[in-house]
Amino acid sequence: MGSAILKQRLRTAFRIVSSVLLTFFGLMVVTFFIGRVLPIDPLLAVVGDRAAPDVYALAKARLGLDLPLYVQFYRYVIQVLAGDFGKSLLTARYVIDDIKRVFPATLELATTATLFGVVIGVPMGVMAAVKQGRLPDQIVRVLGLFGYSIPVFWLGLMGLLLFYGTLEIAPGPGRVDIIFEDMMEPRTGLILIDAALEGEWDIFVSALRHLVLPAAILGYASLAYVSRMTRSFMLEQLGQEYITTARVKGLSERRVIWRHALGNVLVPLITVIALSYANLLEGAVLTETVFAWPGIGQYLTRALLAADMNAVLGATIVVGMVYIGVNLLSDLLYRMVDPRAR
Repeated sequence: MGSAILKQRLRTAFRIVSSVLLTFFGLMVVTFFIGRVLPIDPLLAVVGDRAAPDVYALAKARLGLDLPLYVQFYRYVIQVLAGDFGKSLLTARYVIDDIKRVFPATLELATTATLFGVVIGVPMGVMAAVKQGRLPDQIVRVLGLFGYSIPVFWLGLMGLLLFYGTLEIAPGPGRVDIIFEDMMEPRTGLILIDAALEGEWDIFVSALRHLVLPAAILGYASLAYVSRMTRSFMLEQLGQEYITTARVKGLSERRVIWRHALGNVLVPLITVIALSYANLLEGAVLTETVFAWPGIGQYLTRALLAADMNAVLGATIVVGMVYIGVNLLSDLLYRMVDPRAR
């Protein structure tokens, strides 16, 4: 019996690892060929659009762009596997170093936004299911509809206009006030944690004030998704016989809803939250642009506008790897919570 279980788990582990490797390889294939078919000539960003033909040809040879496509792809795969995405034309630094510098800002923003969406969205979804068809349910559904239909960048602009420009209760764009910029040597890159570790509470408060508005705007989309899915899962569970049996046995309504019904929707909710988190990590581009948030989204946008293809491909690969990692983590959590999935 033990041997059979071990074999089954090894097969499962092999299947997961194979799936991750194949997805990663597919990601490299897609990013490489998209980089080649885009109507952007990366050489112009290097030599300028008035360079002499011989200078252009020399730069092309040095970058290896005159080689056959399969040779370029082979070199690209070797470089990526070694963690080398080349140098950025904008910053003149290695792309991987740039990403290490900007990614914590995106991680901090997306994590806070996800917490916002989960802490508010799950109770909202539960309440909507319990009060199905009544006013609370209608309010949650309308809020969810707005969250789906209103573009995040528009909400960001309106948020800045209202809370920063009109009411003046929110700070301006950026991660901290200008006077605190570059005053602290980053440890983790997560400015709230770094400020707390250094005991720089003025910087901590400034960073927290700057984080609230963009995280709330970005988290609203997560809230809409999480609350809607929670409502749907809960409605399905509340109609099950075991819920009726629990009520007949005299269990309190709170225990029936929050322990039994919600406990049984945790497994699909983990997947929903993980997907929402991954989407926020890769979809924070517009929010970061609106709030001048120095994360990977803003880095990617600037690189794309400047035809800095090394930075574009490197950032895309990293975002894709994060997406794969989050999905893998959710799959593992799924198996931990639900023994039937092992």
